[in-house]
Amino acid sequence: MKTMNAIVQPAYGSVEVLRFEEVERPELGDGEVRVRVHAAAVCQGDVHLLTGTPYLVRLVFGLLRPKRRIAGQEMAGTVEEVGPHVTALKPGDEVYGQVPGGAFAEYVCAPADLFAPKPANLTFEQAAAVPISGMTALQGLRDVGQLKPGQKVLINGASGGVGTFAVQIAKALGAEVTAVCSTRHVDKVRSLGADRVIDYTREDFTRGPERYDVMLDLVGNRPVSDCRAVLAPKGVFVSSAGSPGGNWIGPVVWILGVMLAGMFGSQRMTSLMARPRREDLLVLRSLIEAGKVTPVIEQRYALRETAAALSHVAEGHAQGKTVIVV
Repeated sequence: MKTMNAIVQPAYGSVEVLRFEEVERPELGDGEVRVRVHAAAVCQGDVHLLTGTPYLVRLVFGLLRPKRRIAGQEMAGTVEEVGPHVTALKPGDEVYGQVPGGAFAEYVCAPADLFAPKPANLTFEQAAAVPISGMTALQGLRDVGQLKPGQKVLINGASGGVGTFAVQIAKALGAEVTAVCSTRHVDKVRSLGADRVIDYTREDFTRGPERYDVMLDLVGNRPVSDCRAVLAPKGVFVSSAGSPGGNWIGPVVWILGVMLAGMFGSQRMTSLMARPRREDLLVLRSLIEAGKVTPVIEQRYALRETAAALSHVAEGHAQGKTVIVV
C-alpha cells in the first residue's frame, strides 16, 4: 500500500480537529489524473468547510461530519499518472486547478478537466494561489458584470484573495478601477494598478459623488441600498460576499435581498456563484503569461502548519493569498 502525508479533518470544528497523518494514497478513477501536489492555497471556503458553518453547507458536504476527510481545493503540481481515456494530460505535465477536495495532501486524484497547464512564468506556489480566486474575479467582472473597456468599476474588498485578482483583471479588461481596502493594504492595492484606492477607515465610498458601471462586492459589509446608490443608472452590482448572515442561514438572506433589489429599477443586482472551468484557467494563464496578472501571496506555510494557515485566513484580514508548501 502506497501512503502519503495529509491533513485529515475527521469532524467539523476549529483548527484543533485537524490532524497531520500518513494515509493511503487516493485511487485513480476513469477520466481522472493523479497529481503530486507541490503547493495548495487556502480560501475562505476552506474555513467554512472546516467549521461546517453556515450550517446549510452540511447539507451538501456532510451532515454530521465532512464527507471528504482531506480538505483543500486550490492546488498546483505535477501529473504522476492518468486514468483511462485521459488524452489532454500526460505524466510529467505541470498543472494547476480547483479540485472538490483533497489538496491538503501530497497527492490528489480528480477529473482531468479540472486542470490546465500551469502558467510558465509562475512557481507552483504562485500557481496554487490562482484557481478559485482568479476564476471568481474573472467570472464576476467579465461574465456577470459584463465589464467593458472604459467603464468604471468599484471593487469592495480589493486586498483579499479575490480582490487582488479583480483589480488586475479589471485593468486588463480596460476599466477604470476604484478599489476599497483598509489602511495597511493601500500601497499594495495601488501597486496592482488601481486608478484610485479608498481607505474605508477614513472615507465612506458610498458617500462619494462618483457613480460606477459595475460594483464587485467581496465583503457584504454595507446594505444593498448603500451599494445601489453609487451605481450608474444602468449599473451592475455583483455580490460574491461569502456568508454574511451568521452561522445558520449564512448568505441566504443577503442573496434574497440582492435578488429583491434587482426586481426594481434599471440597475442590475445579482449574486455570483463561481464555477470551476478549464477554459477560464486557460484565460487566466494567458493573462498571467502576458504579465497582466500576478498572484499576491502574503504568507506561506508548510503542510504540517495547515491549521495555522486556516487560522490566518479565518481572521479575515489576509492580504492576497495564503499558500501551503507541500
